[in-house]
Amino acid sequence: MNMIKWTPMLDPFDEMDKFFSGLSVRQGAFAPTMDIYQDKDNVIAEVPLAGVKPEDVKITIENDVLTIEGSTEAKTEVDDKEYYRKEIRSGSFFRSLVLPASVNGDKAEAEYDNGMLKITVPKKEEAKPKSIKVAIKKK
Repeated sequence: MNMIKWTPMLDPFDEMDKFFSGLSVRQGAFAPTMDIYQDKDNVIAEVPLAGVKPEDVKITIENDVLTIEGSTEAKTEVDDKEYYRKEIRSGSFFRSLVLPASVNGDKAEAEYDNGMLKITVPKKEEAKPKSIKVAIKKK
């Protein structure tokens, strides 16, 4: 009698997340949350960085990889043993992500408003959707 051994299917996205999880964060740094979306002409990243001075943030784009790094300092010095809950992070932060389209990093713009960093990066022409008109032949 032949027995078939059942093995669970691996989710390729879980495997990719495991592989890339160590690449986007530096040792000892925290990774800020980030929303990335695109429209017809741009890729836009929004990063909440409340309490971080814009001059303490470094943004680079190289080979369609967006990297955001910087640091923030704790406002108060309290012995760790006195905390009931400590969720506000301080120290260095680092986040690096591959963008969903080929972009012109040299033309990127960043603005900081009310604790939200917004980075707008124009897509390269070859990454923009193209419309092609279908010609109808007359007989």
